[in-house]
Amino acid sequence: MVTTLPAARPANPRFSSGPCTKIPGFSLNMLEDAPLGRSHRAAIGKAKLKEAISLTREILGVPAEYRIGIVPASDTGAVEMALWSLLGARPVEMLAWESFGEGWVTDVVKQLKLDAKVQIAAYGEIVDFATVDFDRDVVFTWNGTTSGVRLPNGDAIPANRAGLTICDATSAAFAMELPWDKLDVTTFSWQKVLGGEGAHGVLILSPRAVERLESYVPAWPLPKIFRLTSKGKLIEGIFEGETINTPSMLCVEDYLVALKWAEGLGGQKALIARAEANAKLIADFTATRGWIANLAADPATASTTSVCLKFTDPRIKDGAAFAKAVAKRLETQGVALDAGSYRDAPPGLRIWCGSTVETADVAALMPWIEWAFEAEIEAQAKAA
Repeated sequence: MVTTLPAARPANPRFSSGPCTKIPGFSLNMLEDAPLGRSHRAAIGKAKLKEAISLTREILGVPAEYRIGIVPASDTGAVEMALWSLLGARPVEMLAWESFGEGWVTDVVKQLKLDAKVQIAAYGEIVDFATVDFDRDVVFTWNGTTSGVRLPNGDAIPANRAGLTICDATSAAFAMELPWDKLDVTTFSWQKVLGGEGAHGVLILSPRAVERLESYVPAWPLPKIFRLTSKGKLIEGIFEGETINTPSMLCVEDYLVALKWAEGLGGQKALIARAEANAKLIADFTATRGWIANLAADPATASTTSVCLKFTDPRIKDGAAFAKAVAKRLETQGVALDAGSYRDAPPGLRIWCGSTVETADVAALMPWIEWAFEAEIEAQAKAA
């Protein structure tokens, strides 16, 4: 009988992969400086937005010649602005290894109706970048939030490419090193690694991307919310704190609080170290258990933020039902909230290990996963 519960509990059971857990010690009092009820176009609003852009550049190490803008509709809005505004000038190659990447394929092939070359890898694997034609515009996701696999580095992306690289980095930015010289368009949402609130995206453009925007007009109409140029020139205000539509100044303040927390830790290196330490705890745990494994086929591509796990015990009769039951047990015990795998992904668990998660909480969770597994195996045997 599985009756003894683990002694320790995570102090914070929030392991959701988005919106992700807030920074340690967060309280609403931290947002008291938000200019609520003020126009985002007033001096104070513009100053807050400009500060957010400046701190983003500083912490991520974005080159001075790259533009950074805060845009609507989270990472999805940022990606789609790039796709609708930039694609069509050259042949396109779409790379996907999880559900969001496949969503960008749908946008390009079925909505924009471009004759793109498409490469899709199974969950747990990534596309072989040695087969990619970088004379095309290439669209890919750096870290698969729903599949738990990532591009380990940008070495396979040539410096002297003819096409643009458009990278959805939403669950990678701040927790993984991004090679800016290899990326022409980079997008993310601050609701991921920094635990910010939803609805806002960040769009980062290289000089090559700006040149494309100013020299190419797409064949399709662009809604106002996607327009980055006016009269053939980049709208520079977007990248200086003048947003396309009204942002939430409360969310901007929340992002600033998280950025300053990151800065106080030591910046991006410290954020990367926290995520890697969290992911290593899970890797060490699965390495000594025969019934659970990382979904990533190659450890070199295993995510350090959205860690996806699969149950491998041959006694499991219905994988999907078993995984849901384990996740439910963890939630009922209040030790892991939102820890089930994404709906389109293989059955299992998905444990967010991003930089706002405390390593002690990941350590405390591991015995609970074992307890929940054993309890469900026993329940399954009784029901047989």
